[in-house]
Amino acid sequence: MKPVVSRAVLFAVCLLAPAMALPGAEDQPTAVYGRGAHALAVATGSPGELGLLEALAEPFSKAHDTIVHWYKAGSGESLALLKERKVDVALVHSPEAERRAVAQGWAARRTPIGSNEFYLVGPKNDPARVAGAKSMAEAYARIANAEAPFYSRGDGSGTHKREMAIWERAGVRPEGAWYRVCGDFMLATLAAANRENAYFMTDSSTWVAARAELGNLRLLFQGDPLMRNAYHGLCRPEEAGRPRSLAAGFLDFVASQEGQAIVRDYGKDRYGEALYRDARSVLAVGAEAPCVDHGPLDQGENMR
Repeated sequence: MKPVVSRAVLFAVCLLAPAMALPGAEDQPTAVYGRGAHALAVATGSPGELGLLEALAEPFSKAHDTIVHWYKAGSGESLALLKERKVDVALVHSPEAERRAVAQGWAARRTPIGSNEFYLVGPKNDPARVAGAKSMAEAYARIANAEAPFYSRGDGSGTHKREMAIWERAGVRPEGAWYRVCGDFMLATLAAANRENAYFMTDSSTWVAARAELGNLRLLFQGDPLMRNAYHGLCRPEEAGRPRSLAAGFLDFVASQEGQAIVRDYGKDRYGEALYRDARSVLAVGAEAPCVDHGPLDQGENMR
């Protein structure tokens, strides 16, 4: 498996660079995987940064004569791109927004992919004493009471939305010099927290992949059941009378035995542990079962 975290990427300066603009279909993708006569555009954040999307895209590309374009975007932006018909698939972790998208009719086939969990990391001396907290909300309250530096992604991503829900549960309105908004993706915000000896809520996958480069931070709190983090894939609804789309086929591949084996084994060879749990774990977070197969994929049809 290729290295997924480079020192140059990890230590990019998020405070001096603006947040990534919302990509569009006319923009260059972040990365391109495979070769083929057909094109599939996928928007996602950490699964792309950490290489899981590439690991899934390559066998799909070979089987379906498809080139996969990755657009790097948090869950909020990924869903916006799907709604605007600028991408074919969104791989996201924002349950309420996902359900709204399906209810409103512009997204479909909400398919469990896998899961991880959120960790609270921070300075090794733990000035807010969050390691002794009984819940993530209590840990956040301790940070606020101590006015200890805390980094927020602040980008409308699934992580940011979960963070804000925890502040609300803790009865805290985060503001002041101690609360710092990065406006960037997971790796860049982790790098900022490491540089400034600050607290940050990261997903476990990114922490496992990046921790060797984060010498100022340590894992301080984990295990709150509310911090389980489920990923789903969505595409646009099928259109009556048209062949089944590549997007639907890709989601079915991810949910298949082959796709799920890739998800649950990804990272083991490099880090000694997998970065994600498979879709069976999503059921523990209250999500639906995977989509059933709807027949063979027509390779000549593409959602774009």
